[in-house]
Amino acid sequence: MSKTGSCLCGAVSYRIENVPSETGACHCSMCRKWSGGVYMAVSVTAQDAQIEGTENLTVFSSSEWGERGFCKTCGSSLFFRVTAPGPHFGSYHFGLGGIDDPSGLRMSDEIFIDEKPDAYAFAGDTKKMTGAEFFAIYAGDGASTK
Repeated sequence: MSKTGSCLCGAVSYRIENVPSETGACHCSMCRKWSGGVYMAVSVTAQDAQIEGTENLTVFSSSEWGERGFCKTCGSSLFFRVTAPGPHFGSYHFGLGGIDDPSGLRMSDEIFIDEKPDAYAFAGDTKKMTGAEFFAIYAGDGASTK
Protein backbone atom coordinates (compact mmCIF):
# COMPACT_ATOMS: atom_id res chain seq x y z
CA MET A 1 0.00 0.00 0.00
CA SER A 2 1.23 3.53 -0.71
CA LYS A 3 0.23 6.72 1.07
CA THR A 4 0.80 10.43 0.62
CA GLY A 5 0.95 13.12 3.24
CA SER A 6 2.11 16.61 4.07
CA CYS A 7 2.54 19.19 6.74
CA LEU A 8 -0.26 21.64 7.59
CA CYS A 9 0.87 24.34 5.13
CA GLY A 10 1.88 21.93 2.35
CA ALA A 11 5.51 23.12 2.14
CA VAL A 12 6.69 19.55 2.83
CA SER A 13 4.98 16.57 1.27
CA TYR A 14 5.81 12.91 1.00
CA ARG A 15 4.92 9.63 -0.64
CA ILE A 16 5.58 6.40 1.23
CA GLU A 17 5.52 2.95 -0.38
CA ASN A 18 5.08 -0.51 1.10
CA VAL A 19 3.15 0.90 4.04
CA PRO A 20 2.08 -1.88 6.38
CA SER A 21 -1.58 -1.96 7.36
CA GLU A 22 -0.57 -1.78 11.03
CA THR A 23 0.29 1.40 12.90
CA GLY A 24 1.83 1.94 16.28
CA ALA A 25 1.44 4.43 19.09
CA CYS A 26 4.23 5.79 21.27
CA HIS A 27 3.42 7.12 24.72
CA CYS A 28 6.94 8.26 25.69
CA SER A 29 7.29 11.73 27.12
CA MET A 30 9.37 12.95 24.15
CA CYS A 31 6.79 11.87 21.57
CA ARG A 32 3.99 13.41 23.62
CA LYS A 33 5.81 16.73 23.92
CA TRP A 34 6.82 16.73 20.23
CA SER A 35 3.42 15.79 18.82
CA GLY A 36 1.13 17.34 21.40
CA GLY A 37 -0.30 13.94 22.36
CA VAL A 38 0.27 10.29 21.70
CA TYR A 39 2.40 9.82 18.55
CA MET A 40 0.75 7.42 16.14
CA ALA A 41 2.86 6.42 13.14
CA VAL A 42 3.44 4.07 10.24
CA SER A 43 6.93 2.69 9.69
CA VAL A 44 8.75 2.39 6.36
CA THR A 45 12.33 1.94 5.22
CA ALA A 46 14.37 4.88 3.94
CA GLN A 47 14.05 3.49 0.41
CA ASP A 48 10.25 3.61 0.65
CA ALA A 49 10.07 7.33 1.53
CA GLN A 50 10.18 10.16 -0.99
CA ILE A 51 10.07 13.62 0.59
CA GLU A 52 9.50 16.83 -1.38
CA GLY A 53 10.10 20.33 -0.09
CA THR A 54 13.15 19.32 1.92
CA GLU A 55 14.29 22.97 1.94
CA ASN A 56 11.35 23.53 4.31
CA LEU A 57 12.29 20.60 6.54
CA THR A 58 14.07 20.95 9.87
CA VAL A 59 15.47 17.99 11.79
CA PHE A 60 16.03 17.83 15.54
CA SER A 61 18.29 15.12 17.02
CA SER A 62 16.21 14.16 20.03
CA SER A 63 18.30 11.23 21.25
CA GLU A 64 21.45 9.26 20.54
CA TRP A 65 19.52 7.02 18.17
CA GLY A 66 16.88 9.15 16.49
CA GLU A 67 15.81 12.45 15.04
CA ARG A 68 12.50 14.17 14.44
CA GLY A 69 11.56 16.00 11.26
CA PHE A 70 9.17 18.91 11.12
CA CYS A 71 8.18 21.73 8.78
CA LYS A 72 10.10 24.91 9.52
CA THR A 73 7.25 26.99 8.06
CA CYS A 74 4.20 25.70 9.97
CA GLY A 75 5.86 23.53 12.64
CA SER A 76 3.98 20.31 11.81
CA SER A 77 5.55 17.13 13.20
CA LEU A 78 6.24 14.85 10.23
CA PHE A 79 8.43 11.88 11.12
CA PHE A 80 10.79 10.18 13.51
CA ARG A 81 13.88 8.65 11.83
CA VAL A 82 16.25 6.09 13.35
CA THR A 83 19.88 7.28 13.12
CA ALA A 84 21.61 4.57 15.18
CA PRO A 85 23.52 1.82 13.36
CA GLY A 86 21.73 -1.49 13.02
CA PRO A 87 18.93 -3.12 11.07
CA HIS A 88 16.53 -0.19 11.59
CA PHE A 89 18.99 2.54 10.53
CA GLY A 90 17.29 5.15 8.36
CA SER A 91 13.77 3.85 8.88
CA TYR A 92 11.02 6.45 9.09
CA HIS A 93 7.99 6.58 11.36
CA PHE A 94 5.58 9.00 9.68
CA GLY A 95 2.89 10.52 11.88
CA LEU A 96 -0.61 9.24 11.17
CA GLY A 97 -1.99 12.78 11.41
CA GLY A 98 -0.07 13.94 8.33
CA ILE A 99 -1.25 11.11 6.08
CA ASP A 100 -3.84 12.31 3.56
CA ASP A 101 -5.95 9.13 3.63
CA PRO A 102 -5.32 6.86 6.62
CA SER A 103 -8.00 4.37 5.59
CA GLY A 104 -6.92 0.76 5.67
CA LEU A 105 -4.62 1.30 8.67
CA ARG A 106 -5.17 -0.40 12.02
CA MET A 107 -3.37 0.25 15.30
CA SER A 108 -1.60 -2.89 16.46
CA ASP A 109 1.18 -1.84 18.86
CA GLU A 110 1.74 0.58 21.73
CA ILE A 111 5.17 1.33 23.15
CA PHE A 112 6.21 3.06 26.37
CA ILE A 113 2.90 1.97 27.86
CA ASP A 114 4.45 2.60 31.28
CA GLU A 115 4.59 6.33 30.44
CA LYS A 116 1.02 6.58 29.15
CA PRO A 117 -0.98 9.24 31.02
CA ASP A 118 -4.23 8.17 32.67
CA ALA A 119 -6.12 10.80 30.61
CA TYR A 120 -6.69 8.51 27.60
CA ALA A 121 -6.93 4.86 26.55
CA PHE A 122 -7.42 3.12 23.22
CA ALA A 123 -10.18 0.65 22.48
CA GLY A 124 -9.31 -2.77 21.15
CA ASP A 125 -6.46 -5.16 21.77
CA THR A 126 -2.92 -4.07 20.96
CA LYS A 127 0.52 -5.44 21.67
CA LYS A 128 1.86 -3.33 24.56
CA MET A 129 5.52 -2.82 25.52
CA THR A 130 7.10 -0.84 28.33
CA GLY A 131 10.06 1.42 27.64
CA ALA A 132 12.43 -1.20 29.06
CA GLU A 133 10.96 -3.89 26.79
CA PHE A 134 11.25 -1.59 23.78
CA PHE A 135 14.92 -0.75 24.50
CA ALA A 136 15.73 -4.44 25.04
CA ILE A 137 14.51 -5.18 21.50
CA TYR A 138 16.27 -2.21 19.90
CA ALA A 139 19.53 -2.42 21.90
CA GLY A 140 21.22 -3.69 18.74
CA ASP A 141 20.40 -0.32 17.15
CA GLY A 142 22.30 1.55 19.87
CA ALA A 143 19.14 2.40 21.78
CA SER A 144 20.22 2.43 25.38
CA THR A 145 18.51 5.57 26.57
CA LYS A 146 15.74 7.83 25.36
